[in-house]
Amino acid sequence: MHELVIKDWVKKLSMVEKPQFTLANVLAFTQTWSVNAESLAPYLNWSMGGYTRNLIFKSDLFEVLAICWETGQFSQVHNHRDQYCWMAVPVGKLRVQNFRVSERNALQGKCNIVAADHYDMDAEHPAAVAPDAPVHQVLNLPVFGQRAVSLHIYSRPYDSCEVYIPEKGTYRDVPLHYTSEYGKLSTEEKLV
Repeated sequence: MHELVIKDWVKKLSMVEKPQFTLANVLAFTQTWSVNAESLAPYLNWSMGGYTRNLIFKSDLFEVLAICWETGQFSQVHNHRDQYCWMAVPVGKLRVQNFRVSERNALQGKCNIVAADHYDMDAEHPAAVAPDAPVHQVLNLPVFGQRAVSLHIYSRPYDSCEVYIPEKGTYRDVPLHYTSEYGKLSTEEKLV
């Protein structure tokens, strides 16, 4: 793997033209080019209340976020609105737990999800969310014993997602917010 500072990593990713911005090509990019963790410092914000979403770059085609995870923090079970997602973990280790939606009633907001496979990500093992199994949860398990930072590439950018509540058998639409944008804290500091 070749290492770049975040500015050069984003610049190189931006050179990938729209027709070549495919699931396989961008995954190959993340498997070839890693990010120097120290270069992320201006974009990292931490909260004991939940993980933080920090916007680094945004265009019509894609956005790049640094998500900061304290030990033991995790996302809700969610999807990405049929958008592609790639994840790299320059700091720490994270687990991705995938789920399969076995039943769904959109009129009532009811659903049943079943845990499927899971995998771990670290600096050497980036991943992509499978389009045919887009419902998942990201976890910084206590057993990993350290903070983690994940870089997420979303194509196209989106501002809401579906969040699933397995114990209630429901799901709902949730707006997404940035904790910071381009290194500056956002006025709305809400976390999903």
